[in-house]
Amino acid sequence: MPNPHFINASASEPDASGNLTVSFKIAGLGSNVTTTITASASATAEYACRNKGGNFPSDPKKHQVSGPISASGQFTSGKNGQITGSLTLQPPSSTLECPTGQMRVLVSVTYNNVQVSEPNAGTESVPGC
Repeated sequence: MPNPHFINASASEPDASGNLTVSFKIAGLGSNVTTTITASASATAEYACRNKGGNFPSDPKKHQVSGPISASGQFTSGKNGQITGSLTLQPPSSTLECPTGQMRVLVSVTYNNVQVSEPNAGTESVPGC
């Protein structure tokens, strides 16, 4: 018997802070069902030290960090048995220490294998991610 639940998910480009918002709609849950929804991905972030003038020194300190990331939340379906919402994935954090007068900044971030999951509906890959 086919699963009567389904997930439809999408994401846009990361914002200026490197955060990726994953939007989703899950149907077929029944009315007023509270469940945990999780967005997950593999992410790679590059951090560097930037001086107060906004420039990167000629010998920049850089740090690349990769790994799995996720965000979860509790959501409750409406009378129609659907949940529409979003979760935000954040870049992996860095332990890069910058010299005095410089600050750590996120230079770039990429997200791969972005997925949304719910225990009854299963897991759905986000197109284009």
